[in-house]
Amino acid sequence: MKDGKKMIVLYFSGTGNSKFVAQQLAKQMDCACHSIEEEMDFSAMLLAADTVAFVYPIYASRMPRILREFIREHQSDLLHKALVILATQMGFSGDGARCLTDLLDKGSYRVLYAEHITMPNNINNLAIFPRPSQKRIEKLTRKAEAKVACIASDLNAGVVKKRGFNTGSRLLGQLQGSSAPGMERKALDKVNIGEECIGCGLCVKRCPMQNLIMEGGKAKALGNCTECYRCINLCPEKAIRIYMKKKVQWQYKGPLSGR
Repeated sequence: MKDGKKMIVLYFSGTGNSKFVAQQLAKQMDCACHSIEEEMDFSAMLLAADTVAFVYPIYASRMPRILREFIREHQSDLLHKALVILATQMGFSGDGARCLTDLLDKGSYRVLYAEHITMPNNINNLAIFPRPSQKRIEKLTRKAEAKVACIASDLNAGVVKKRGFNTGSRLLGQLQGSSAPGMERKALDKVNIGEECIGCGLCVKRCPMQNLIMEGGKAKALGNCTECYRCINLCPEKAIRIYMKKKVQWQYKGPLSGR
């Protein structure tokens, strides 16, 4: 950052949207960028930073469980840090960026910036969420890139913005988020592996929760899903489903898939 303070960007990304935003922010701010899935000393990294930026997707106006667990594990490392919070969303998420602060003690942090960034839909098994066209993917990616550039400019200029912190946003977030706990519980044992599975092991290697193993030449779920849709969108045979048993008809390959 231009004031000489050290900033790092940490992210969780299921299928690439949040990763794209995180990497764009790190590029603009000229700082390090890491996925929370990496094997590294995050405590030392957090303690050495003045400002920590978190980038993550929103599921029913709430953070993914994997990131909530990371925040709780490193709560003491985040004491008195300045925070930048960017939440990627499909359309609107109420207080999706604000809800991260629910995991921290009041007065133990300072929010420099909080914003929501709309990205392409990656939920491919619910009819109410249609498949994004390549044109829309490219449009949203360009808009996200431009928005992150504006955010970086604001940060360097000392502009403070807190999307999702007003009363209306909090009420909307609470309303939408009321379904999140039930969805999480359902996801724990509603990952279905179809007969189409060829045992390639790709889902096992890429699952952020180690929820998938190989058994008898096929993938098997262990009941620890974080709802990121990564395996569903990666499987070469479209053999994996969550919530629904019907085979998915399309897959989201990330914001840069058309470039």
